Order: sequence, then C-alpha cells, then structure tokens
Amino acid sequence: MAADITEEAALSGQVDDIVLPFAVPTLGVRGRIARLSALTQTVIGQHDHPDVISRLIGESLALTALLGSAIKHEGRFVMQAQTDGPVSFLVSDYTAPGHLRAYCRYDPDAAIANPGALFGAGNMAFTIDMGTDMNRYQGIVPLEGSSLADAAMAYFKQSEQIPTRLTLASGQAYIPGGSNKGAQWRSGGLLIQHLPSVGGNDDSIPSIGLQDEISIDEDFNQWDEASALAGTVRDDELLDPSLPADRLAYRLFHEQGVRAFEPIPIDHSCRCSRQRIESLIAQFTNEEIDDMIEDGEVVVVCEFCASEYRFDPDTLRG
Repeated sequence: MAADITEEAALSGQVDDIVLPFAVPTLGVRGRIARLSALTQTVIGQHDHPDVISRLIGESLALTALLGSAIKHEGRFVMQAQTDGPVSFLVSDYTAPGHLRAYCRYDPDAAIANPGALFGAGNMAFTIDMGTDMNRYQGIVPLEGSSLADAAMAYFKQSEQIPTRLTLASGQAYIPGGSNKGAQWRSGGLLIQHLPSVGGNDDSIPSIGLQDEISIDEDFNQWDEASALAGTVRDDELLDPSLPADRLAYRLFHEQGVRAFEPIPIDHSCRCSRQRIESLIAQFTNEEIDDMIEDGEVVVVCEFCASEYRFDPDTLRG
C-alpha cells in the first residue's frame, strides 16, 4: 500500500534497519532508501577491521539491501567484487525476506596506505537466484570507478541500460539514548531509477535482470531533474539516526509529490551452521582432515560472522 508523504506525515514503527521503497510518479522515478544501524554494527563488530574496510563493508550492506529487497519472496541476491587491489574479494548477500550478511578479504597494510584506491582491476557480479524452479541470473561487468557506488552505477549503465543514480554512506554515529556506549557503525543508501513506463501504484522496483519487458521513456528531462535532486543528498543525512527515511524522501522530492510504500525490515543472518560445516568437512579425505587438526581438534571459523565451530576429528573421519 502506498501513501503520499506530506510535511506532517511520518512512518510509524521501525525506522532503522529498513529499506523504504518510494515513487515520484511525476518524474517517472522509483527509488529506495536503506537505513541500517544495529545490523551494520553487528556485521562490522564481529571483526577487527581498519576503518576504511569497515566503511566499505557498510556500503556493501546498504547496496545489497537496496537491490536485494526487490525480491519479495524466496530468493537470494549476491553482490561480488574481485580485484587485484588492496581489496581482493568483497561479497554481500541478501536472502529473502530481509536477511543480510557481508565479508571482505583484503591486505591490511595496502588498504590503510591506499584508502582511496581499494579496488584495482577486476570484475563486479550481481547474481539473482530464485530457486531450483527458475533460471539463475548473473550480470558481470568490469569494475570501474573509485567507489562501490561508482562501480554499481557502471553496472547498470553497461548491463541493464537503466538510468540509475546511487549514493552510499557508512560511518560511525552516536545514538541518543542508545543502550551501547560510544559511536556505532551505521550505513545507508539512496537508489533512484528512471522507469516511467511503470505506474505509481505498485510497490516494487523490478529486480535487476528482469526488466526485459520494460519500455524506457526516451525523454530524459524528467530524469535530469530527478537525478539533480537526488544528488543533493548528503552522507550525514543517510546516516542521521534522527532523520527517518520518509522525512529524507520528502526533503528531496516534496515539490514533485512523493509516495512511500511499506518499509521492508532487514536483519543480520548468517547461513552457517554446525551441521552444514560438519557435512562439508565429512567430504574430505582422512588425510586432509588430519592436516586440519590443531591441538587435537578441527576448528572452523565462519568468514562472514566469525562464529567458531570445534569438532572431534574422530567424528569426522570416514
């Protein structure tokens, strides 16, 4: 259900760890705003990353929440970047409905020394997996730009050919009245796309890779205006815990009339489990299992959530 955003109207209920879909019908624009707080702090707090890497992970969470939340039912969206730069591998995935996680592999010294050039030459891939009954979609493009937002916009320009503007932000903020002391990591993002052939009564942005039947209007005057307005958003606005997503959408587009849809709650959830890891190790040979033993145990640490699993080697050997 959609509702016009007015100066007096405000969302009720959860205002953080959500994605808010919205539409500006007069400009032929659909958009989403991601506001992630406890989720971002949980993902980053599980590891001891330098700030530049924590910020990148936060941005990847916001990007994946923006794109993955277009999946309404069962399905999975994965963003991957592989480069020869300080960050060799970055992945974040969204499992519907609303479960998100991320992981980054990097060279600490090189990342700290080159905070503005974390990506080298490489590729970015977006994957949509809707289950065994549907075809898996994957789009891969060369990794371009100095930021994750630049790389994602290059993807939409080259692969989807849909006018897209994207802003991502991640940083630390103090939460007034919060239970945790000190600054907490937050992340946020704003995505708009020019889809004028789609009416204003649907609450979804078509998932990437599924727009084959959409006819894009050739008149980009509307898009130029929408893009200019979206370009005024500031990082501090995307991260401000006192500025709800609907207030931000109103600030950007109130003169054109903006409609908000039901917010989508997002939480942190890792898909690792003791049973899954044990089943994986059981496929190894006894010799390989012996090589994994340390102090009489086989210890496996999940790269995503840092959960530690310990096994008796005798229970793993065939």
